[in-house]
Amino acid sequence: MSYEKVERAKKTIIGTKQAVKAIRAGIVTAVIIAQDAEERVVAPVKEEARLHSIQVTYVDSKEKLGNACGIQVGAAVVAITG
Repeated sequence: MSYEKVERAKKTIIGTKQAVKAIRAGIVTAVIIAQDAEERVVAPVKEEARLHSIQVTYVDSKEKLGNACGIQVGAAVVAITG
């Protein structure tokens, strides 16, 4: 499952704005998006990922995604680099 992928990743970028910047910089290999995140929040990341042919994986919970990243709040978007 993708939560384990996030936990194993050496470098992650958390958040919509930072993920979009990283995708544009060409350093992202995969994007994880929480299905319970608002569409207006994740839409820019989905579009950038599509434009750059980056794999997008969906998980069910922002809270669980945040926990997998080691933060105390939910995460709508996580980009994996390297």
